[in-house]
Amino acid sequence: MPHIHEQYDFAVTAFIVHDGKVLLVNHPRYGKWLPPGGHVELDEDPEEALLREVAEETGLEVELLGKRPIVESPETKFLVAPDYVDVHEANLPHKHIGLTYFMVAKSDQYKLSSEHTGMRWFTEADIDDPQCNLTGAVRFCMRAAIAKAD
Repeated sequence: MPHIHEQYDFAVTAFIVHDGKVLLVNHPRYGKWLPPGGHVELDEDPEEALLREVAEETGLEVELLGKRPIVESPETKFLVAPDYVDVHEANLPHKHIGLTYFMVAKSDQYKLSSEHTGMRWFTEADIDDPQCNLTGAVRFCMRAAIAKAD
């Protein structure tokens, strides 16, 4: 999707856990293993964007690990809050305001989308393996997602 704004766009990322492992995709533009995700489009809220991106990029059936308030209020849609919010570079000078969510997958049977060159489940041992070339932010969120899913 093209950028909506010149300097910042909102983006969602999903750290999906299954049996103590986290699913990452090999992103060809950045040449790195990253969590699935993408832009929040103008016609959707962050939760809708998250579920759309996960379905498009992985084909997995997932469940958010956050909590939603239980309130009767027809005029308000409460969303699950992201686990973390950050700002990161995306084709400078453009940046993303990243909304990071932790999720669990109901199975480990993903479908690789044409958007990525690879997809795999990473174990806790992989997190610090130099051959995996994971960023500090990705390593941090992988550990936090695994801990929350436990």
